[in-house]
Amino acid sequence: MEFWTQTIATPTLSADFARRAEAVGWDGMLVVDSQNLWGDPYVCLALAGAATERLGLATSVTNPVTRYPAATASSALSLQSSSGGRMVLGVGRGDSALAHLGRAPARLGWFERYLAQLQDYLRGVPVPFEELEIPERAAPPASTLGLAGEPESSAIRWLDDGPKVPVEVAATGRRVIGIAARHADRVLFALGAEPKRVAWGIDTARRAAEAAGRDPDTLRYGAFVNLVCHDDPATARNLNRPGTSVFARFSAMYDEIAGPADAGQAAVFRDLHDHYDMNYHARPDGPQTRVLTEEFIDGYGIVGGPEHCVARLGELGELGVEKFAVIGPNFSAPLPEAREAAARFTEEVIPRLRG
Repeated sequence: MEFWTQTIATPTLSADFARRAEAVGWDGMLVVDSQNLWGDPYVCLALAGAATERLGLATSVTNPVTRYPAATASSALSLQSSSGGRMVLGVGRGDSALAHLGRAPARLGWFERYLAQLQDYLRGVPVPFEELEIPERAAPPASTLGLAGEPESSAIRWLDDGPKVPVEVAATGRRVIGIAARHADRVLFALGAEPKRVAWGIDTARRAAEAAGRDPDTLRYGAFVNLVCHDDPATARNLNRPGTSVFARFSAMYDEIAGPADAGQAAVFRDLHDHYDMNYHARPDGPQTRVLTEEFIDGYGIVGGPEHCVARLGELGELGVEKFAVIGPNFSAPLPEAREAAARFTEEVIPRLRG
């Protein structure tokens, strides 16, 4: 099992954060890509890579609208080269990065084409110009310049012989899981930590892969997990509310709730959709955090002492989840009870699950 911790993009703190993450036993760090709220993730990941030796580096997650595929591939390949092969490219349809541009998540067709092009760039496969969909009102074809010669297709021409950058797709709904199953190196579920919901995601991915002619056994799985390791239930739930509100909302962004949910869970999912205020995104004082019931937090996420965390994560591991993106307190948390929870997780949970 791999355990990755998430942080925001703060260039002045990234190197120190990475050193500390590596020292306490995290396998990697995920850096949020949301240009209006925080700094540039690629700058932060470059600084983190230079400050560490083994720590994995990933975007969490970039999107197909603010990041052009050729530019995204070039950034990821630059980090792959400078870090000695530690880069992972996490991609989703976009959330806060697009909301602060007045936009909803990317359309499904656009997202799938983007992933296909991104994988081609990362593999060194040329992408035809006509597939790039650059509007002529933004930039006319190069042929209008009358040059003596011009490229015939788009490719990353400086690609070296190192390992390919893995692409992980953050997925919640059935159709996005299907897109991930067709194009991703790993499906990174944002479904919560309930085995029934993750099992549904895995079954959905396998069916989609098989329908597309991909061997389902080649799929790899990870999961975003909202987790707080603390013996006091009230403390653990309060610490888990902001992150849970962010990730649970993805299951209720549209008319249909993604994944299995009982009546009580479905009601909370709908309330979360109706109360989510992007101005309070990921903040503990947001109105969305107040609609989360204790039962919902306990089921969707993982809150409890080390024994409970080991058991819950072990259940997901038995389903086939190999990588956990832990959304919860880490060593950089401002509250002492949050730092205590983070220390207990790295000291008492991770070692036991690694065997």
